[in-house]
Amino acid sequence: MRIRPAAVAGQFYPHSPLELRSFIDQAMHVARHNLSTNFSSPKALIVPHAGYIYSGQTAAYAYAAVKNTGIKRVVLFGPAHRVAFYGVALPDSEAFATPLGEVLLDREGMQEAQTLPHIGVNDAAHVLEHSLEVQLPFLQAAFEDIELIPLCIGSVEADHVAEIMERLWGDKDTLFVISSDLSHFHPYEEARELDRQSIELILKMQADLSHEQACGATGINALLTVAKKRGMQARLLDCCNSADTAGDKNGVVGYASVAFFDLEAGHE
Repeated sequence: MRIRPAAVAGQFYPHSPLELRSFIDQAMHVARHNLSTNFSSPKALIVPHAGYIYSGQTAAYAYAAVKNTGIKRVVLFGPAHRVAFYGVALPDSEAFATPLGEVLLDREGMQEAQTLPHIGVNDAAHVLEHSLEVQLPFLQAAFEDIELIPLCIGSVEADHVAEIMERLWGDKDTLFVISSDLSHFHPYEEARELDRQSIELILKMQADLSHEQACGATGINALLTVAKKRGMQARLLDCCNSADTAGDKNGVVGYASVAFFDLEAGHE
């Protein structure tokens, strides 16, 4: 079996399985305690991808909202940070590994996605990419058994990414995760205002975020396009920045977890 090994364990999150699971369990416990329960299971999430000491608690809110909801397949989009390329990249792997074990890939779904333009296999894009990898331990903690379609977004129009989302939308067993941080390296108060504006755009389904507002703007804009077309509703679960958690206020990075719901599913 071709396995993509963990590349950033010990850097972005703990390498020790016990320490990693302890962090996630505690973060999920806090999130579940603070989350309102009067909503149905989300169809899609926006989740930050920084080191866990910075954004892990905010990420936990997203995964607490979907824990044990019967999800069988996760379609994961993350922006490329290490390799420059055009289009959307799939890996040449059958599984991704983390200290918590292996996540099998949905090879059939990956083959279906490749029938579209602007998407293909580019293993180099995945080898060191953290935006996808840091989501995996949370997914492993939230679901007992899932298959994954990992998609690394390079230079490509959001409309093309939206087309991939539509093709893979699936039923209630499929969850979409868009991995993205918000603003980068602005002073604290400036960053808070920039992120407030970006979150407002997301909640209003306005698909025109720039990469200055969010490193994963292409994936976010694609999701907003699809979600608006489908009449979905967005809900902010949590937000913070690196100075709120483990950094100084001179140049901070913003984070938010946002959930998207099918309105026809209704709210409890």
